[in-house]
Amino acid sequence: MSTLVALFHNRWSVPILAELHRQRGSRSVTLTRTLGMSRESLRRTLAALIDGGLVGRNPGYGHPLRPEYVLTRAGERIGAASGPLVAGLRREGLEDVGLKKWSMPAVFALTDGPLRFSELRDRLEGVSPRALAMTLKDLEEAGLVDRRVTEDYPPATVYRLTRRARHLAPLVGSLTERRASSTSP
Repeated sequence: MSTLVALFHNRWSVPILAELHRQRGSRSVTLTRTLGMSRESLRRTLAALIDGGLVGRNPGYGHPLRPEYVLTRAGERIGAASGPLVAGLRREGLEDVGLKKWSMPAVFALTDGPLRFSELRDRLEGVSPRALAMTLKDLEEAGLVDRRVTEDYPPATVYRLTRRARHLAPLVGSLTERRASSTSP
C-alpha cells in the first residue's frame, strides 16, 4: 500500500508516466501542453519521479537545458499500467477526484470488502483523519464509495466500493503489482 501512496503523492505522477510510456519519452514543453499542467507542477513531479527511479533524462538526446525524459526499466512497467487507469478515469469523468493523493489508495484498500473508518485509516499509512474523511466524501460524491451507518449500538460507519468503482480497483492493483516486481532484484 505504501507504494501506491508514494505513487499518488503527486497529482500528476500517474498521467506523466502514462504519457511518457505512450510517447516513448518526451520533453517538458510537450508534457506541459499535452497534460495541461503548469511548468512548476511538472518540474516538481518529474523531480519526484526521478528520485523514485521511475524517470530519467535521455542521455543521448537534446540540449542540456531542454532535456528529453524517458522511463527507466521500473518506470516502463508502471507506465504501461498507468495508461489504462488514466484512460478509465477520463472515460468516467473522474480524473479530478481519482488523481487526488488518497483517492486511488482508498479505492484499492476497499477492494477486500467493506471497512470501517478506523480500519481504512490503519491500511493507509500516513493518512490523517481529516484527509481520509475528505477523500471518502469526494469518493462518495463521485459515486465510487457507498457509506452506510449500521444499526448497531454504538452505530458504526462502513464504507464499500460501488459498482462504478469495481472496474477501477484492478487497474490500481496492477500499479502495485508492477511496482513490486520492478523493485525486486
